[in-house]
Amino acid sequence: MFLSHLRDGGRVPASVQPYFFLSYAHTPRFGAGGPDPDMWVERLFRDLCSHVMALTDLPAGSDAGFMDREIRSGEGWSERLGAALATCRVFVPLFSPRYFASEMCGKEWFAFAQRAIRHGAANNTNAEAIVPALWVPVPPAQLPGPAERLQFNHNTFGDRYVTDGLYGLIKLRGYAEQYERAVYELAKRIVRVAESVRLDSSRPLDYRGVPSAFGPRGAVPGGTARSLHVSVAAATRHDLPEGRSPEYYGDSALDWNPYHPAAQRPVAHLAEELVRTLNYRTTMASFDDEAGHFDSKSPPTRPEILIVDRWAVADEQRRRRLAAFDQEPRPWVSVVVPWNRYDHQSRAKERELVQQLEETMPVTMGQGRAACRAAANGVANMETLGQILPQVVEAAAQQFLRHAQVYPPAGGAHTERPRLLGPMGMTGPGPSRPVPFPSDAGNADQTTDAGDAE
Repeated sequence: MFLSHLRDGGRVPASVQPYFFLSYAHTPRFGAGGPDPDMWVERLFRDLCSHVMALTDLPAGSDAGFMDREIRSGEGWSERLGAALATCRVFVPLFSPRYFASEMCGKEWFAFAQRAIRHGAANNTNAEAIVPALWVPVPPAQLPGPAERLQFNHNTFGDRYVTDGLYGLIKLRGYAEQYERAVYELAKRIVRVAESVRLDSSRPLDYRGVPSAFGPRGAVPGGTARSLHVSVAAATRHDLPEGRSPEYYGDSALDWNPYHPAAQRPVAHLAEELVRTLNYRTTMASFDDEAGHFDSKSPPTRPEILIVDRWAVADEQRRRRLAAFDQEPRPWVSVVVPWNRYDHQSRAKERELVQQLEETMPVTMGQGRAACRAAANGVANMETLGQILPQVVEAAAQQFLRHAQVYPPAGGAHTERPRLLGPMGMTGPGPSRPVPFPSDAGNADQTTDAGDAE
C-alpha cells in the first residue's frame, strides 16, 4: 500500500506506515537440508505484529510490521526494502554478534537513522525511533558507536531476557512466560515510540548504495572508533555583511543554519549526527578560531570536513584566512557548501558569491572525486546532504590514509602509514561506488541537484 504512494511521488499517510521494521542478521543453515534457523525470527515477528494490532486501532489488512522474509522471489527486494525503510515508524534491530558483523544490517540502520536525523533537525526534537531488542546478548565492548549511544534499558524486559536474549527464551521451553512478557513489553515500546515521535516518511533510497553504520566490511565491532573533525567557516550575527538577514546565524559560526526554516538546527550539528552514524567520533570548531593554528608541515591526524558559507568571503579577514588555507593543499579536508535555494538573498547574489569563493579557494574547491566537487558546488537541502555526506567523508578518509604518517618516538628509525578503515567499506586508498542521492522535484539531473547549479 505504502509503495504505491511512493511511486506516485507523494508522502505516505501515517495511517498506512508500518509500525516497525524488523532488522536482523540471517543465520546460515547448518548442513545441507537443515532446518531454517530464521524461522524463530519469523515467529517473533508474527508475535510482535499480533501485539501491535491489539494495542492500536490499525484496520484489518494494515502493515503492522515489516521483515524481509515477506519479500517473494523476483518481487524487487531492493525496492521493497527501500520503501519500508522510508516509511516505517520505528526501526527494531535484533542485536547479536552476527548482526553487527553484517554489512547489510548496517546499511539498513544508516538508511533509517539519516531519515530520523533529518526529522529531528526539521522539528527540533530528538527523534529517537530506534528500539533495539536482544536476540543474543552482546558484550558492551562489541557494540559499534551508533548502538552504544542508544539510550535504552533492556532490564525492563526481564532478567532472563537480559542474560539469554529472545533467542534463548524462545528456544527453551521453560522460559515461555518470560518470552511472552519480553515480546509484549517490546511491542508496547514500539507503539509508544511510534506514537510519540511520529516520524515523517521520505523518498526511498536504494539502500545497497548507502554505507554501513557499523563501519567498513571486515571491521571488528566495537573496535577503536575512528575520528573526524568538522569545522565551519561562516559569519555570526554580529559580523554580517550589509543587508544580510540575521535569521540564518547565531553567536558562533557553529550556529549557522542555512536550511532555515526547513531546519530548526544548525548544519554543523546535522553533519555531526550523520558522521557519528558512520561510526566516527567527531569534534567541531569554528574555522575562525582554528585559522591561526594550521601547520601545513605537520602530517594530518584525522580526516576533516570544512563546511563553508559562501557569504563568509564577504568578510575581508575571513576571506584572507580561507585563501591562506587554500595555498597549502590539504586533500584530506573535504569541503561542503550548503546552499538554500529558497534563501532569496542568496539566490539574488548567487553568481557573485560563487565566483568569490572559487577565486578564494580554487585548489580546495576543485579537488577530489565527483561527489566532493558536487558538495563544494552547493548542497541544496537536508535530504541531499544526508545522501552525499558519506561520500565526502569517505574521500577525506582515503586521502588521510595517503598523506598521514605516524611518527615513532624520538630516535625512531622509520615511519609508518596509519591503518584507517574508511566509512564505506574500503581499507586504504581505492575506488568506490558512488552513493545515489535524490534529486529535487522538477530537476532530473542528480549532479545539478546536489550542486544546485542552474
